[in-house]
Amino acid sequence: MHIPVHMARFFVGALFIFSGFIKLNDPLGFSYKLQEYFAPEVLNLEFLSPYALLISIGLVISEVLLGIALLIGYRKKLTLWLLLAMIVFFTFLTFYSAYFNKVTDCGCFGDAIPLVPWESFIKDLVLLVCILFLLFFQKHIRPIFKNKIVQNSIIFLSFAACMCFGYYVLMHLPWLDFRAYKEGSNIAKNMEIPEGAPEAIFDYHWKFNVNGKEKIVTTSGGYPQVEGEFIGYETEQVQEGYIPPVHDFTIEKGDENFTTTFLEKENVIVIVAYNIDKTEREGYYNIKKVTEEAIRKGYTVIGLTSSSPSVHEPFVRDYKLPFDFYYTDETTLKTIVRASPGIVSMDKGTILQKLHYNDASDLILNSLPTAKPHLNFNLKFQLDSIAVLDQKYRKLMQVPEGPERKALGESMGLDPAEYSGDIWKRQIALDTSNLRKIESILKNGVYPGKSLVGTPTNTAAWSVIQHSNKIPKYLDLMKKAGKAGELPFRLVAMMEDRYLMNEGKHQIYGTQGMTYNNGTPFIWPIENPEEVNKRREEAGFSSTIESYAKDLFGEDFEYTPITLEEAEIRRLASIKEHE
Repeated sequence: MHIPVHMARFFVGALFIFSGFIKLNDPLGFSYKLQEYFAPEVLNLEFLSPYALLISIGLVISEVLLGIALLIGYRKKLTLWLLLAMIVFFTFLTFYSAYFNKVTDCGCFGDAIPLVPWESFIKDLVLLVCILFLLFFQKHIRPIFKNKIVQNSIIFLSFAACMCFGYYVLMHLPWLDFRAYKEGSNIAKNMEIPEGAPEAIFDYHWKFNVNGKEKIVTTSGGYPQVEGEFIGYETEQVQEGYIPPVHDFTIEKGDENFTTTFLEKENVIVIVAYNIDKTEREGYYNIKKVTEEAIRKGYTVIGLTSSSPSVHEPFVRDYKLPFDFYYTDETTLKTIVRASPGIVSMDKGTILQKLHYNDASDLILNSLPTAKPHLNFNLKFQLDSIAVLDQKYRKLMQVPEGPERKALGESMGLDPAEYSGDIWKRQIALDTSNLRKIESILKNGVYPGKSLVGTPTNTAAWSVIQHSNKIPKYLDLMKKAGKAGELPFRLVAMMEDRYLMNEGKHQIYGTQGMTYNNGTPFIWPIENPEEVNKRREEAGFSSTIESYAKDLFGEDFEYTPITLEEAEIRRLASIKEHE
């Protein structure tokens, strides 16, 4: 029996070491798998979820040590009984997940060798038989090293090596990456389904009542011709179709999908925080530093999280982060990078680097043609905060008080006291405060434009002045910024038109409309209206005056040029009617 025992001994020991090492390479990934087992719909052991990582590390190190102990013949009786206990536990888990179809991948070999539950169960049954065989014939197991000190030293050194390796991958990233998001992979290509790939096949079981008896007819999809009363049908998947390596990756914000936008974009840095409430907050000192550097060097920086805007927007403000978060599924984010926050460098969807927040300084950043070396992030943060307050109640003011305003207010994360009552008075108070801050920023005669605060922050000062009575004071500064490319010139055009309208003069670009006392709306008189569309195009507007007028006043509105005299007649008529 020596040869069969040695073969079984080597097989079990090597498999336990391999399985344990693969999971020790990615203890966070195995802890996520344990959390699936602890879920209410599986084993209902949710109280263990907070300890999943600790359990994960304990199990995988035990796997490796038991495998080594069996190979060197260390305390064979204790080792074999512990191996038996562990394999019985794993066999139960794999049978449970296979029979009840609860966990589709047991995680036995991590992402290196994905196994379906029944494959895992069969593997564990084979190991169970081998361990029972070794228990029965354990007298044939002889230690490789007879010296106890050598045996103890091997086990101790193995334990120390496992602890050091586990600590390293937790403080950095897995040493080996077997996932579809590994460095060098292209996310878009991994989402493609190759031509001729097998499709999923379903059987449809149609139920009929035929002469008082239930009859089931199975087809591949077509409705069967059966004389009887149709009851219902059930579907059964008989063949799984091709599933691409990446099949659940999306980038969303609000109701918009930005997946293609960012997968086609060059030089993108992605900060991954699968759940803001669970992210490691101490990591954001490094994240803030490296993302500011990336933006200065011309990179696009975004965040991905599964948390709602009501959670991640205050978080961004509290930590003064220079980027916004978009929505991506939590499981996908956990798969992309085993760190929260983690850093991913991409170029047209190809992953160039993945880093733990501890290694943020290792991010490779090149100075790009779009670099903005003079960005002032303190000023940017101040202006971003002002921009939020500038728009806080303006959307609500356009919605009548009642259920519609209530729904909008709640979607914006406002309390009932904030979206009801005299919100115009509150917005005026915010505008007054914002104006003081903006005037303090503009007192040096320099507009905080694109090269100083980036986009869209460069529009914040313009917006506050546009909503104030200070347009005459700052219009020349705005024009200078617009001509220098620091501010979109179409915004300067809007401000100039508003100034001219307030002065009772012809506007130039046709951006201002007017309605007197709920009367007939009209576009304020335009200088040389026959050339306005050319001027609009040169200023950066994408629509003609005719289209813009419909956007402003409704599809039924037809733009007709009027004179200043006609505008004054309408004003006087409205006053008379109002009296």
